[in-house]
Amino acid sequence: MIEDSLSFGLLKLMKATRSTIAPVLAELGLHPGQELLLSQLWRHDALTQAELVERLRVEPPTVTKTVRRLEAAGFVRREAGGGRGRRVLLTDAGRALQAPVEQAWHDADRRLLDGLAARDEAAARAALDRLRDHAISRLHNDELAG
Repeated sequence: MIEDSLSFGLLKLMKATRSTIAPVLAELGLHPGQELLLSQLWRHDALTQAELVERLRVEPPTVTKTVRRLEAAGFVRREAGGGRGRRVLLTDAGRALQAPVEQAWHDADRRLLDGLAARDEAAARAALDRLRDHAISRLHNDELAG
């Protein structure tokens, strides 16, 4: 059954986490998923949309739509990138979102892990890190082969 798969369990876990983060994002004027694009800009501002596509591993129209919405909300702006496409830059309003968005994600972690023993939390984090690294490596190898 689908419900018995690891992927389904991870999806249900992510949906539960999103339900705790979404209300905070809404208060900040964001839709779920937009903070993931902003997070890339908080790490390295002035990325091209192509770089955002690569980093987020999503389709170009997804980034285009998200950037347009964030730009309309005043959180980012676009400018010419010197031949490499338009760069997406944070505005002051976009930078100001970093602390409350990161806090929402940390609060979701605390809620998720509340009641687990420290060793269980460490084991869960280690297993997730290995699974993520393995999946990214497989995706990268598939992209090289394709």
